Amino acid sequence: MNRRLFLATGSSLLAQTNPNSQVSTAIIGVGNRGSFLLSSILNQTNARMAMICDNKPDRLDKAATSAAKFNPATTTDWRKILDRKDIDAVFIATPPYLHAEMAIAALKAGKHVYCEKPIATTAADLRELLAAAKASKRVFQSGQQLRSMIQLRSAVQQIHDGIIGDVLFVKAQRHATADLDHNGPSNDWYFNYAKSGGYLVEQSVHNLDACNWVIGQHPSRAAGFGGIQLHKNEPTGRDIYDNQSITYEYPNGVKLSFTQLVFHPRNMPAGNQYIHVYGSKGSVELMSTYNLYSSDGKQLSVLSPKVQEDPDAHTTAFYDAIQKGTKSPSDVTVGATAALTAILGNEVCRQGKVLRWDELGVSI
Repeated sequence: MNRRLFLATGSSLLAQTNPNSQVSTAIIGVGNRGSFLLSSILNQTNARMAMICDNKPDRLDKAATSAAKFNPATTTDWRKILDRKDIDAVFIATPPYLHAEMAIAALKAGKHVYCEKPIATTAADLRELLAAAKASKRVFQSGQQLRSMIQLRSAVQQIHDGIIGDVLFVKAQRHATADLDHNGPSNDWYFNYAKSGGYLVEQSVHNLDACNWVIGQHPSRAAGFGGIQLHKNEPTGRDIYDNQSITYEYPNGVKLSFTQLVFHPRNMPAGNQYIHVYGSKGSVELMSTYNLYSSDGKQLSVLSPKVQEDPDAHTTAFYDAIQKGTKSPSDVTVGATAALTAILGNEVCRQGKVLRWDELGVSI
């Protein structure tokens, strides 16, 4: 290998073969979620922050200051990151409608990609992203962080091993006590359906992913309703729902009943998030108590005891996949399945009819 070729490719080759090297990393978007990811990247001993991108100067300055030990370059143009041959990995934490475009471009530029959830907001974008990820030889990881939680992973594995028999029915919800801040830093995109996908796509994609995971399949069809009951035209121009009720049916006959709303009174029972999994031999509550119950209603035990979770585990898994070749806990298939489940839920509410999974035209 001549010296010029080595200088052009050496960094990327080293990152993939030497677990002791530092993966040259860039991040696009350092708002609320991006700032958390940046902190997590900085906690990785095998990562070097090379470049930071954001279109808001105050965020960019704050992020650059927090990563000052690496003296990262900064830019407001995300495509400049892709032009850097020495950058191996890119984190994408922008508003959801930009995820697919940026991820596709990064993959085609030969970068490893960590893309925040949802990895796309439309079925068409998902099709293009899946094709790009499958054509690439780089690691793609979606930001479905629940997949890296030790407690949840243990519980799901025990359910798959048959501790509650066959899964028959799942009831889940994601209820919030208040709407997103109407004057907050995300109000320029969050309340626009085309940019965020609303609460179901932008947030509940986590919960729906966990339901798919425990059921072991993706839905075959869905039906449901949604509306703006409390926050009509708040903020002005809002077109995302403040409540939804959706039923998903799976190929094995399992039904998932999922509700979401943003006006659940604080301290009112059955609030926040839960996943109740009902089986032929017992039932279990996930995401809160993890209590296991027999079919006759006796509480048997805690299925998966609480453990000290590592907040950086999902980021570490991404770098391990790059350097050690380990399987990502949430590859493009996981991310696409979760996103399409949420997109299907939105579509049935918007179209007012039962829709089948395959009608969305995405092959996963």
